Amino acid sequence: MNTELPQDDQNEEQAAAEQTPAEETVPAPEETVSAEESAPAAEETVVEVVEPVEVVEPVEVVETVEVVETVEVVIETAEETPVAEETSAEEVAAPQEESTEQEVSAPQLTLGESESDVEDGSEEEVEEKPYVEPTIRGRIDKFGTAMGTGRRKTSVARVRIKDGNGEFVVNGRPLEDYFCLERDQKMIKAPLNAVEELGKVDIWVRVHGGGITGQTGAVVLGIARALQVKNPTNHPTLAEGGYLTRDSRMVERKKYGQAKARKSFQFSKR
Repeated sequence: MNTELPQDDQNEEQAAAEQTPAEETVPAPEETVSAEESAPAAEETVVEVVEPVEVVEPVEVVETVEVVETVEVVIETAEETPVAEETSAEEVAAPQEESTEQEVSAPQLTLGESESDVEDGSEEEVEEKPYVEPTIRGRIDKFGTAMGTGRRKTSVARVRIKDGNGEFVVNGRPLEDYFCLERDQKMIKAPLNAVEELGKVDIWVRVHGGGITGQTGAVVLGIARALQVKNPTNHPTLAEGGYLTRDSRMVERKKYGQAKARKSFQFSKR
């Protein structure tokens, strides 16, 4: 059988074959265009996603606020520190002044004593003690002569003082003849120098017993007591110098079995 198609049919088939590839190739650019369009769309979506994720502005704002707050705090502290230093300096100065006042006015605190006890003690110290009149151990006779008796060890001296020109007699002899040592002469004149009566009064002394040192001490005490009774205002000066104090030291007694009070006989072992 003859399979060949007529020429018209062949031409139609060729035309159809030519058209089919053209139709198939035309949508290709549409696909590329869609891909290109889809790419920007994808990019846009990425940008949109990245923007909300990167919260840059809120973080920066918070950080700036914190920095500002710290700066303000530093400024406040810097402003407050001088005031604190001034107050501390005043507080330190105040206790020092109080401590100095307490040292001057009150005694130091001790264990077992309260503040009230310390205050009471300070008040007691401030209170003046009552005046006690001194004991006068001399006397004045009817002629206005002051008399005093002094003792030292076993010596006894009886002294008489009267206003005069400075005469000094001891057992009928001048002072320099009876007491030859300059030390004894200075000791006897010491009470007169203390009250500034040397050379203004006449002194007669009778002394016996003991030795030169004992008699010197007895004469000093007798002169001081006579000056006290002659003018009681001389008491503080004489008492401060120790001229009115009786020296009670005596010779220690001898013990049996020994040569003296402390000395022993020679000991022989064999």
